[in-house]
Amino acid sequence: MTHQSTREPVTIVEVGPRDGLQNEDRIVPILAKVAFVEALAEAGLSVIETTSFVHPSLVPQLADAESLMSQLSRQPQTRYVALVPNAHGYDRARAVGVTAIALFTSATEVFCQANIHCSIDDSFERFVPVAKRAKKDKVWMRGYVSVAFNCPYSGPVPVESAIRVAERLFELGCDQVSLADTIGTASTAEVDALMRRFPAHLPIAKTALHFHDTRGKALSNVAMGLTHGVRVFDSAAGGLGGCPFAPGAPGNLSTEALVDYLERQGFDTGVNAASVARASAAMRFFLETPVTAPL
Repeated sequence: MTHQSTREPVTIVEVGPRDGLQNEDRIVPILAKVAFVEALAEAGLSVIETTSFVHPSLVPQLADAESLMSQLSRQPQTRYVALVPNAHGYDRARAVGVTAIALFTSATEVFCQANIHCSIDDSFERFVPVAKRAKKDKVWMRGYVSVAFNCPYSGPVPVESAIRVAERLFELGCDQVSLADTIGTASTAEVDALMRRFPAHLPIAKTALHFHDTRGKALSNVAMGLTHGVRVFDSAAGGLGGCPFAPGAPGNLSTEALVDYLERQGFDTGVNAASVARASAAMRFFLETPVTAPL
């Protein structure tokens, strides 16, 4: 008889292969990336942000997006998400069988210009044809609101700004929207303030939180998100990460630490933290840095 957990489930979106590796100078061999993603899927992670179809010159680490997606042994229970910046990126992704995509925009104009080189309105103009095609193709679509709390260029972000961008992403047809603490400086009070103002008409069940761990507050912010009913959180195996367009952005909250915390709080993640740690250690070998993520 199969055991069914009675604990409330929480979904972890693993962002290590894309967000975690994009800022690393040393190019990771394709076979190591394939092994990393496959190990994370075997560890029980049901959503993995796998790569990005941005122009190779912008993020050289992810120039092998087609090769990675083509070589993966994809598990039917795992959603492999790829970032697409525009219609051309969507074409590239679909050519190698991508069935889940992510769109990125920002809560501030200055970060949007630094990150994707356009205004917020222009980013949505790029997204419209992608979203229409994704809906037609039955492609799952995630939206990101970068710097939803604080911006490295303009400081604290008004709650209304982050919420309005999230609304627009849901209106566009996103199946899920992630609110990102891109530079890892959000306080629990700021998370509380945003979530208290989150409109009742926006689906909290389809809303995720994405924390970096600059000041060691990521898990406290996760706790605040849980209080407000959020049940989807982003993290990266081994705490890998950092945005090349956000000065001072540190590593993401580590998946190992998040799994351990959520399980101790009585939630069911379906993820084996020890298996994630082994995948992290293997990747750190290629990056020539020590494993620092706690279990």
